[in-house]
Amino acid sequence: MNNLSRVGIDLAKNIFQLHGVNRSETSTWCRRLKRDNWIKVLLNKVEPGCEIGMEACTGAHHWARLLQAKDFHVKLIAPQFVKPYVKSNKNDANDAEAICEAMSRPGMRFVTVKTVEQQKIQAVHRIRSELVGQRTAKANQIRGLVAEYGLVAPQQINHLRVAIPVWLEDAGNGLSDRFRRLLNGLWGDLKRLDERVSEMDKEIALIAESDPVAKRLQQLRGVGPMVATALLAAVGDGKQFANGRQMAASLGLTPKQHSSGGKDRLLGISKRGDSYLRSLLIHGARSAIYAARGKEDRLSQWVMSIASRRHPNVAAVALANKTARIAWAMLRHDTDYDPQLAAA
Repeated sequence: MNNLSRVGIDLAKNIFQLHGVNRSETSTWCRRLKRDNWIKVLLNKVEPGCEIGMEACTGAHHWARLLQAKDFHVKLIAPQFVKPYVKSNKNDANDAEAICEAMSRPGMRFVTVKTVEQQKIQAVHRIRSELVGQRTAKANQIRGLVAEYGLVAPQQINHLRVAIPVWLEDAGNGLSDRFRRLLNGLWGDLKRLDERVSEMDKEIALIAESDPVAKRLQQLRGVGPMVATALLAAVGDGKQFANGRQMAASLGLTPKQHSSGGKDRLLGISKRGDSYLRSLLIHGARSAIYAARGKEDRLSQWVMSIASRRHPNVAAVALANKTARIAWAMLRHDTDYDPQLAAA
């Protein structure tokens, strides 16, 4: 075996590009392999304990778990952190070399390998999110089509569900027979999407009820089954973060900085990381702020004080930031929610 210390792998559907360097940082191995035999070639070439780097893309967590089971040290890197190391033109060989170089940087940030259970939960959330998007698109399509007949659909999808049967039954609203048939089909599509979203909601509720960590996270304000399971899927046990602020920053809930010449300038939130989880946390914070009105506990007074002085969105993000930090502490230290510590 060649004495390789690091191997960068550019993943793809069928062709995998590998680039290896030895302990002297000399490139000694560059191979282009097919999907069905690349693991076998890697095992024959590289000794266990070698560092393997890959971009955190489709299939990366699966291959990372497989390589970890064979005693390799796997490091996943976000694609945006690999891009600066790509030399000249972009191709598979240069990408693999850039991954190999990026993983050697002492200040590089790595993505934690997700477990199979995390990916199961994540799949439910992604399917639900896509179904909600399809339902919104279908509702907008219905609104646009009926507008051509002079019918204005009310805002909010709940009101649209009530209006469609009325339009279909009203013989004097100017709708042609053919369009009524088309509208009835669209109405059926919308109801089927509602049913699929309800199925995903039940699946998420079942996961949240059966998982003890998810049940504990629901002690937080503004955190229900949806947010709790999304947190589990995204961050797991939280060990990849040194503190709660790092977790909040990874979710884009901390200010973006643009400082120069010793002058500090903080902008709005950075909006980095998982936009889906960030939006869930902020929506949950909005509901928590609404429920905090009139309450006398310290956390309610804290967030209502911000809401009275700043824009409601600022208060919602501030509470979402605090919720993320508390969630990290609960995940990392396996503890329950403590209201006194939350208000500190």
